[in-house]
Amino acid sequence: MTKFEALGLKQSLLNAISDLGFESPSEVQEKAIPILLESETDLVALAQTGTGKTAAFGFPLIQKIDSESRTTQGLILSPTRELCLQITNELTLYSKYEKGVNVVAIYGGASITDQARQIKRGAQIVVATPGRMKDMIGRGLVDISKIDYCILDEADEMLNMGFMEDIKDILSNTPKEKSTWLFSATMPREVSVIAKKFMHSPQEITVGTKNSGATTVQHEYYVVGGRDRYPALKRLADTNPDIFSVIFCRTKRDTQKVAEKLIEDGYNAGALHGDLSQNQRDLVMNSFRKKQIQMLVATDVAARGIDVDDITHVINYQLPDEIETYTHRSGRTGRAGKSGISMVIVTKSELRKIKAIENKIQQAFISKKIPTGMEICEIQLYHLANKIKDTKINEEVDNYLPAINDVLQGIDREELIKKIISVEFTRFFNYYNKTKDLSTSDSGDRGERGRSRDGDSRIPADGNVRYFINVGEKDGYDWMTLKDFLRDTVNLGKDDVFKVDVKDSFSFFNTDASATEAILKTFTEFKVDGRFVNVEVSKNPGGGGGGGGRGRRDRSRSGGGSYSRDNDRNKGRRRDRSDSKGGSSSSSGKRRTKRKSDSY
Repeated sequence: MTKFEALGLKQSLLNAISDLGFESPSEVQEKAIPILLESETDLVALAQTGTGKTAAFGFPLIQKIDSESRTTQGLILSPTRELCLQITNELTLYSKYEKGVNVVAIYGGASITDQARQIKRGAQIVVATPGRMKDMIGRGLVDISKIDYCILDEADEMLNMGFMEDIKDILSNTPKEKSTWLFSATMPREVSVIAKKFMHSPQEITVGTKNSGATTVQHEYYVVGGRDRYPALKRLADTNPDIFSVIFCRTKRDTQKVAEKLIEDGYNAGALHGDLSQNQRDLVMNSFRKKQIQMLVATDVAARGIDVDDITHVINYQLPDEIETYTHRSGRTGRAGKSGISMVIVTKSELRKIKAIENKIQQAFISKKIPTGMEICEIQLYHLANKIKDTKINEEVDNYLPAINDVLQGIDREELIKKIISVEFTRFFNYYNKTKDLSTSDSGDRGERGRSRDGDSRIPADGNVRYFINVGEKDGYDWMTLKDFLRDTVNLGKDDVFKVDVKDSFSFFNTDASATEAILKTFTEFKVDGRFVNVEVSKNPGGGGGGGGRGRRDRSRSGGGSYSRDNDRNKGRRRDRSDSKGGSSSSSGKRRTKRKSDSY
């Protein structure tokens, strides 16, 4: 018996699960599916974004509806058009072996007449955004008076977007004897109000701790001067050559401004906010899903439809007003069992917010310094060397080798390697060689090491040693597994390895100086699966920048309004200009932190 079969699902759904490649249920699926299948009950399920909530309510819903009846039996409300379409697509895949099951999406920005026509043909399950659903009820185009199941997905998101009254109106058109299933990442007061008003003695399940963040996400913060937000953002991007990230800004204006600056500076970037047309938003999201855009700058509202499993970083260019919003932001990474990193760029005056978020999500932040110019140069140097090593040879080049050999005649191997590396490396070196240190000392009550997720121990700012190791994500490591590997191999304590930054083909980590001798001795002639694993003391003893990306990205592609950084490397002139003045976009954000943000 498979693990999904043990939950009570019927064979046709198990066949669909097999086709989708699902092997084991997630925690929320394991907890929710048996409850929903065994009884007619109301349910409140608290689980982070990306934990498999759609399947948790989707499979039981499909199993319980009557496919032979054309009456609408299930209503699913979701906050955004993108999420509405995503849920519809997933339910369609789940029900592929269910004859006669019809799932229809209702959302704004599309023809209401076409959607009404689909409903009239018979839709057992309707997935809708609150605004369009309320409109269709008012016009008499949809009948939800006989539904058996109502699901509120991302309930906190919908209420945070101002849909409270719409949801109340919609639910008032549904029968009292229905089952209501509420799925939410957090449980703010507004969600509790909905639960009390429209649910009867609901069962409650919690994945993780209530209102907590995902355990697969490492939380980091970087303290900078108010005018240095944008230069700091660029350095974090340059420290992670394979970054695939969402960058959050508080306003549409700042979102557009930051995206434009990144594009001008040669990064694969795009903007996602409410002032874009639906067609523009679709183009940007398609480019992001295809990884033609590596840095998606977004507002909180616009980003709520993003469901991409392999986002490596979330960068909080500005902190949100509400702590619950931070939970949703960080939940965009570390999904589907993968690890991720949530970075926060803050000024000294905003440090109190970090403590408030820590208390809420029950996870500690690590204090990190913005990487120095020389640290970035070192990382880019190793990245380039590995890129050259992994490049597949195009045999067509053989036709040109005789002429090329003539041009390069007289240059020995070592000098040739230096010249090849310098083509790329010199650009970063010239740009960063004389730039200032952007890190600002924080409040002083945290050591440089900060508080690791493994405990609350701290060490002085001095006495740290930074190491380079020649394994990375292509070898199957992330910041969690590499940390475990190092501790087990060298027999170190759980807090002895910190600031683990994993890149594609190599990584960095820190320990106290007292562990250096043991580490270097252990990794002398050390092999894993027949390959030498080398550890060296890094020439740059810092530790900023976070972990690397999860896979290699092809930067030669561009799309969705983004430019390729590899195709525009002559932007060095732009880099010289923007690192000194780029932080101006934070000025409007600073003014706003004096208002609602004081509620932290």
